[in-house]
Amino acid sequence: MQASIDTRKYEFNKLQKRLRRQVGNAIIDYGMIHEGDKVMVCLSGGKDSYTMLEILMSLQRNAPVNFDLVAVNLDQKQPGFPEHVLPEYLDAKGVDYHILERDTYSVVKEKTPEGKTTCALCSRLRRGSLYGFAEEIGATKVALGHHREDILETLFLNMFFGGSLKAMPPKLLSDDGRNIVIRPLAYCREADIAEFSRQMGFPIIPCNLCGSQPNMQRQVVKEMLAEWEAKHPGRLETMFKALTNVAPSQLADRSLFDFEGLEAKQRRMQETRIDAFDLLTREA
Repeated sequence: MQASIDTRKYEFNKLQKRLRRQVGNAIIDYGMIHEGDKVMVCLSGGKDSYTMLEILMSLQRNAPVNFDLVAVNLDQKQPGFPEHVLPEYLDAKGVDYHILERDTYSVVKEKTPEGKTTCALCSRLRRGSLYGFAEEIGATKVALGHHREDILETLFLNMFFGGSLKAMPPKLLSDDGRNIVIRPLAYCREADIAEFSRQMGFPIIPCNLCGSQPNMQRQVVKEMLAEWEAKHPGRLETMFKALTNVAPSQLADRSLFDFEGLEAKQRRMQETRIDAFDLLTREA
């Protein structure tokens, strides 16, 4: 019995260290957090945001820079939303937090046609509310809990349905230039996050607005990626690496690469080229 307990504890410690390492590497690689930053951690009540908050709190204690964390939950006034869960959890953790109340639920239900998914409008309203509140409280960074699979799913959603080659960057400047958004879980596997969340016993709050919608495009892509990974383990890791190793000259976006100027480049290269045969002839 004791051996089994020790094994589980050992495996959990490995998992926690892996997540801490991956989050730490993402923060360093993309310069996500700097000295004096106030990081607004967007806490939805799902496994991803709970994990993000926990790992950031852990890293904060030993980080080489000083930064503050403040958790923010957007109460969208969904029917049956357990309003007590997050305040009780955050009070017990001793985390500074705000509960932002915005009735986006009614707006989404009113504006979304019957049979259509609510995700796009809900996401826009939620993002706008959170970004605006970040300014109010003086947050310098807005942390979202998107993980590796979220980023890959977005890549394929944009390819299949949007005709664009883009995903979710680990760090970005909002369109209006007012907020810097970071995704500390960018390097983390969803399976690791789910297991960490289970073992931590986070009080998960399900999303009743969109979680059970049938025929969601994202769910279809998620299942496709899961099938690929099951048949070819490691494929998702390879695909994610591809996002960090982009060759614009091998794609077709004229705004990213000067295809029109290739002839001029060729002429310049030819003018400065040293022909080995000519060099040998001159030396003789």
